[in-house]
Amino acid sequence: MASRRQTGDGAGDVPAQERKGDAAKILRRPKTTTVAQQPARTRRALADVSNLVNGRAALPVVNRHKAAVVAPDKCRKAIKQRNESSKAKPEVIVISSDSEKQKKHPVQRAASRRAPIHTLTSILTKCSRASDGVITSPKKPPIYDIDASDAHNELAVVDYVEDIYRFYRSTEGTCRPLCTYMVSQTEINERMRAILTDWLIEVHYRLMLMPETLYLTVYIIDQYLSIENVPRKELQLVGVSAMLIACKYEETWAPLVKDFLCISDNSFSRQQVLSTEKSILNKLQWNLTVPTMYMFIVRCLKAALGDKELEHMTFFYAELALVQYSMLFYAPSVIAAAAVYAARCTLGLSPLWNDLLEYHTGLAEPQLLYSLLHLLLHNLILLMKSDYTLNLNNRTCQ
Repeated sequence: MASRRQTGDGAGDVPAQERKGDAAKILRRPKTTTVAQQPARTRRALADVSNLVNGRAALPVVNRHKAAVVAPDKCRKAIKQRNESSKAKPEVIVISSDSEKQKKHPVQRAASRRAPIHTLTSILTKCSRASDGVITSPKKPPIYDIDASDAHNELAVVDYVEDIYRFYRSTEGTCRPLCTYMVSQTEINERMRAILTDWLIEVHYRLMLMPETLYLTVYIIDQYLSIENVPRKELQLVGVSAMLIACKYEETWAPLVKDFLCISDNSFSRQQVLSTEKSILNKLQWNLTVPTMYMFIVRCLKAALGDKELEHMTFFYAELALVQYSMLFYAPSVIAAAAVYAARCTLGLSPLWNDLLEYHTGLAEPQLLYSLLHLLLHNLILLMKSDYTLNLNNRTCQ
């Protein structure tokens, strides 16, 4: 048996199991180092699975392109610097005064302000306002606040008065009567309109009506004549019905229909007045809230800082403008400013036009000259005609 085990080809006659065992022994080499002799390793996320053994140690950093080994001392310094930088810095509270906050606030507001964008709607709005004669140029702030005395008057609506008059100027061009409606009238002319307006002014004073009623009455007449063809015999009826409508709109206690019939010497019946009143309201589509000349005159007189004499002279020129048909060519705001300018010229006030009036009217002095000359020259011609007629009648009587 022993001789057989010692003999064999190659490795001898050794059984296969023993040969496998010997090969396993050869492959399983004993570890030359113990746990204590192993280098210390640090566990890193997604890179190292082992636990920390024997202190801190840095694993070699291997690059895909080039292998590089980082020294442990450099790793410790980098970790120390990272920990120091990650520490929360102490919050420093700086107490600033109110003056510094006020200085910083305008800078922040100016930085957050966006540049204006010109849209098609804004451009079309500016074009339409320019065609209506509305001045959209920026104005300087007023030198003197004319509404300061009415600050405690709730009826004066001081907070909204500038917006109200800005709206009046923007809408006065859309609700004005036609300045050429006499061309379409077959039986009446400018002289008949002047006679009717002069008579209504006398009725207005006799019934002690408000001035707003008179200016609204003339507006209703002109607007109705712009739409409807009126016969000559019905012109006074239209004037009486227009004044009745204006009284109901403006007055606290409106006169009765019989009062107007008495003043007109019963030239028409009650039913005619009521039917004409209904016809006028239907033609005007019940739109009576319009900016009249009186609204702008009140504002101009307030800006003029004048006395009662200036007020009476201004309303004198305004009533002369009501009688003239040719003054329909101008906007009510322009006529009101021209009346104030004419009154200041008549009374010899200096200056004739100042910055305060220009701010509140939106009109410069050269813009008023043409309408002022039209107003004064027309009345001067009428005055010369009346004087000539009076002198001629006196000579005839003698």
